Amino acid sequence: MKKLFGLATATAMLLGSTAPSFAADTLALVVSTLNNPFFVTLKEGAEGKASELGYELLVLDSQNDPAKELAAVEDVLNKDVKLLMINPTDSDAVRSAIRAANRKDVPVVTLDRGASGGEVVSHVASDNVQGGEMAAELVNSTFEGTAKVVELQGVPGTSAARDRGEGFNKGIDAVEGLSIVASQAADFDRTKGLNVMENILQAQPEIDVVFAHNDEMALGAIKAIEAAKRDILVIGFDGTDDAVAAVNDGTMLATVAQQAGMIGALGVETADKILKGEAVPEYTPVPLKLIQK
Repeated sequence: MKKLFGLATATAMLLGSTAPSFAADTLALVVSTLNNPFFVTLKEGAEGKASELGYELLVLDSQNDPAKELAAVEDVLNKDVKLLMINPTDSDAVRSAIRAANRKDVPVVTLDRGASGGEVVSHVASDNVQGGEMAAELVNSTFEGTAKVVELQGVPGTSAARDRGEGFNKGIDAVEGLSIVASQAADFDRTKGLNVMENILQAQPEIDVVFAHNDEMALGAIKAIEAAKRDILVIGFDGTDDAVAAVNDGTMLATVAQQAGMIGALGVETADKILKGEAVPEYTPVPLKLIQK
């Protein structure tokens, strides 16, 4: 079994790497941020599958910065990687990184978040629109068609935020008694989720439920709600360990669970097929499930 390369960061790469070029069977995985448990699990799924299939895997952290993302991609492209897997920081901004790979004839697979440009061989992700619809259906069934709703949006410009919002708003708009009283971005971040929710709580005297585009924002919102001593239910998205624990202890109503490790593993399996010349689908959906107590 070949050695599995440890974590490297985009920051380290920007400072300049003195490491030698990697072997011909090296894959690269550029992740939007490793300051989020969901993407750590995605990385671990990819690492496990790469080790199983005999690939070396170079993992880089874009730290939610499109400029660092582009620098990371340009650097790994100079290390003779055979395929680039990327979880974009932003669906529009990532186009430059993907086109850099296209110019080097390095195949690209996107994970979890899609890209709005450049040539991508395959995309592996959950159906985020469906996930948003699942959250809306839960709101409707829990409150019997009458509720005041807050939506905490993810990073603007990401396909995940756009699609989850689309599905959720579609479901809420379909029921006359459900209304979104506030919808603001908190960038998939727990601290921002707390801060944004604090402001919304001050502005909105009547809130029944919060839907956050990811679990980190949901957990931040719960802290703000607890501090304000308000009785408001919260729904998250991702199915991280912290969120599942919150569901089980009753502080979170539910989380729409993605299977992050499976996304990473399927990304490597897709890469393996591409490099062997096998046909792969343009989109590989990863099943979602609603986790409730």
